Amino acid sequence: MINYTTSKKRRAEYILHELERLYPETPCPLDNTSPYTLLIAVLLSAQCTDERVNKVTPALFELASNPFDMVKVKVEQIKAIIRPCGLSPKKSQAIWDLSHILINKHGGLVPDNFEDLEELPGVGHKTAGVVLAQAFDMPAFPIDTHIHRLAQNWKLTDGKNVEQTEKDLKKLFPIESWNKLHLQIIFYGREYCTARGCRGIVCPICTTLYPNRKRPIIKK
Repeated sequence: MINYTTSKKRRAEYILHELERLYPETPCPLDNTSPYTLLIAVLLSAQCTDERVNKVTPALFELASNPFDMVKVKVEQIKAIIRPCGLSPKKSQAIWDLSHILINKHGGLVPDNFEDLEELPGVGHKTAGVVLAQAFDMPAFPIDTHIHRLAQNWKLTDGKNVEQTEKDLKKLFPIESWNKLHLQIIFYGREYCTARGCRGIVCPICTTLYPNRKRPIIKK
């Protein structure tokens, strides 16, 4: 049996191979038709499930699927539609404000770089990374809770914060794999290595990498 415990590189190679076998196709979990609708969907997904976002966005995008139409909608109307996603006061204002900025500063287009995206209201580093990866096919490794958790289970990072996890994973995996891999890890975390169901001791990858591990991983 191969001993993976001593080498991050060997673990990364195995994980990449297994996830490619399990998830050869990685469709975007958030329904969208353009960089703008993807941006809004990712913004809404903060502290909300993708499934719920996908139930809410059709009504919103029927009303306005571009910044020019969105600025014509009242914030209260946006808030009423997106309420099921949570944090609706902040999210609705951010959607309206960023739509104005896109029109006034970017000609109505979603920018294709971290700097400009992260200047938009409600858009953090993770949201910007998802938009760049999924809308523009630019290399990014957005770190969500699933990825941060699984990276700790697999001892690919010390887990101090998501920023460090992103740096560690970028060093371990080839750049051409990042956009697909971040979705593969999310899919695996939802299907196999769940927060309550595995905790580092149950799923196929965890038990292969650490067959002698008996105690659940304590997350940092």
